[in-house]
Amino acid sequence: MTTKHKDPHCSFCGKEKNTVEKLIVGAEDIGICNDCVDLCVDILKDEKVKKFPLEEKKHYNPVKIKDYLDQYIIGQDEAKISLSVAVCQHFKRINHPNKDIELEKTNVLVLGPTGCGKTMLAKKIAEYLDIPFAICDATGLTEAGYVGDDVESVLTRLINVADGDVEKAQRGIIYIDEIDKLARKGESMSITRDVSGEGVQQALLKMVEGSVCRVPAGDKRKHPKGDMLEIDTSKILFICGGAFVGIDKIIQRRRGSKGVGFGATIKTKEEENVDVFKHHTTKDLISYGMIPEFVGRFGITVSVEKLTEEQLVQILKEPKNSLIKQYQYIFELDGLGLTFEDSALKEIAHKATELDTNARGLKSILEKILLPYQFDAVDLRQNGLTNINITLDAVNEQPAELTFETEYNEKIK
Repeated sequence: MTTKHKDPHCSFCGKEKNTVEKLIVGAEDIGICNDCVDLCVDILKDEKVKKFPLEEKKHYNPVKIKDYLDQYIIGQDEAKISLSVAVCQHFKRINHPNKDIELEKTNVLVLGPTGCGKTMLAKKIAEYLDIPFAICDATGLTEAGYVGDDVESVLTRLINVADGDVEKAQRGIIYIDEIDKLARKGESMSITRDVSGEGVQQALLKMVEGSVCRVPAGDKRKHPKGDMLEIDTSKILFICGGAFVGIDKIIQRRRGSKGVGFGATIKTKEEENVDVFKHHTTKDLISYGMIPEFVGRFGITVSVEKLTEEQLVQILKEPKNSLIKQYQYIFELDGLGLTFEDSALKEIAHKATELDTNARGLKSILEKILLPYQFDAVDLRQNGLTNINITLDAVNEQPAELTFETEYNEKIK
């Protein structure tokens, strides 16, 4: 015989309102208590962990990964192909182990100018695979025992992203940015220990190669009496990226490029603009200041190319999350339309090329153009403004073309 409840109660466990901390009541007096909510959350977490490492997907297709990257990143086909293959090989290795053949891990080193998509490539791959992904900055890392973050902090960050699940974190990706800042200094530059350069490279060796590391639980620093977690890095894919400013000169010197004198090699402007990063070798990285043992841990080294003006125009309008679409959405929230003429987009790309910051310069240029209209957006809409058209003149600090609902059009500065 079913017990009938007169007072509000939990429809799952049957507890009365006065016996629980919180009771959430919905339509038709259906309720759920805080204990059942906590239980449901735990069940969902367990199901998520069971599904996690994508073992249902027996095959990884590099072509599909590259197709996904193409939706967000313009150009950089060589880097996309290399990363897609590296990721597929990595997950084949950890999902299909072989007793007779021990497959070695293949980490990836990406180098190239700033603002060309190094970080975005790694981020979108992790997004596609739905795995924990942590971005760390190499400039804040120091050797153990010195002021700064120990190298194990990158693992702590990955565990936090995985909601504290070590098993889940062990199949993630760590992207270490600004890795070129760890290049060892010249012996004559300082008599002190290089605790944030070569020392960090040495400290990263075992972790990148694959070993069991002990990290403090939570966000705490290491402490002799603190709780520690063990994490195996052999299944973690490490992707390191850096601009390596100045390595182009090392590459040109090795290739015998001569700039002055009777024996000078005369090059056209097009030849000078050819990206030299794709001609890099391991020897160039060592000459730059990376220690041989560290470079040797990266089976794939690939470069991203400097972006052309045409590619910058594509970046502005074609990707799914393009800057133009982002700003159009922002203005749409205020009830305003935002359009760009082709000549304006070309001029924005040209200005970004002059700044030599590639895609990173596009946002600052757009912000400068659109800032006055963002400030007055609400008032302009109330005055009848419907659309803002960015022309070539507007890019060059002239008023944009404004369309109002009334018969007149105004231009504001």
